[in-house]
Amino acid sequence: MFKKVASDVLGLSDVGSVIKPVDYDKVDADDYVMHEDNEKIYFLIKSKSDEYCFTNKALIHLDGTSAVSKKRTLKRYSYHAHTISNVFLETAGTVDLDVEIKFSIGSVPFSIDVHKKFIEELKDLYKALIRISEISLENEVSMEFAQQSLNLASNTFGRAAINEDNIVDSFKVLNETAFNWLMNSRKKYNVKDFGFVFEKYINN
Repeated sequence: MFKKVASDVLGLSDVGSVIKPVDYDKVDADDYVMHEDNEKIYFLIKSKSDEYCFTNKALIHLDGTSAVSKKRTLKRYSYHAHTISNVFLETAGTVDLDVEIKFSIGSVPFSIDVHKKFIEELKDLYKALIRISEISLENEVSMEFAQQSLNLASNTFGRAAINEDNIVDSFKVLNETAFNWLMNSRKKYNVKDFGFVFEKYINN
């Protein structure tokens, strides 16, 4: 019941507002955060029709058809499966009432209008999204190099083992070693929790 009047309590309009952490429990998106798995809200933008909830693991978007409709579509984009890119921040002109943060997550573009009084908070979000984008790109490149290195080592060892009598045992050792090494590389380069980035840049 309380969340139904949250937009009035928080003074929201069609232009988004940045919600303070103390008010996270007043928004609908909080119900879909996986608190049981240590997921945490770090930044939240809300208008009368939409909510954009940035957690340490995903962007949760409650997509409203209009400000007067109660219908919502819940969309969740995990950062490790949907890479963030094309991050832009458009500041307000002299007569503008809003600023705009733009980015893509996977193949989905976002353009979020926020009241210009929240420009300092949006600067923090901009930095966080830029850094997540950079880390994801760096890890993608590193993972490609790791895969190439593994393939090279596997081919080299495979040719050397052909003339050995214990080729079955050698293949087993190679397979287990390669599997373990690849899994360790994936754990290192496939980051799923970006809480450390938000904690560094978000100051709200």
